[in-house]
Amino acid sequence: METTIRAKFSKGVIEPLEKLELEEGTEVNITLSVLPKTENSLKSLKDTVGAWKGTIDTKELKKNIYSDRLIKTRPEPKL
Repeated sequence: METTIRAKFSKGVIEPLEKLELEEGTEVNITLSVLPKTENSLKSLKDTVGAWKGTIDTKELKKNIYSDRLIKTRPEPKL
């Protein structure tokens, strides 16, 4: 059986944040993948907000998107 769960490290102990379907005394292998802190992710997002402002002509972009949608790339289905 292989599964991924969320857990929290506190006071030297890894505590599962979800119920585990294991018999008492079962040995397991643990692979750790540290999740980024939410504050750092939000800070990175806030630091980049507006970075593209003025570099793209949005009216031209919208016009190109809508015109590209009119191009038929698939053959007509034969019924």
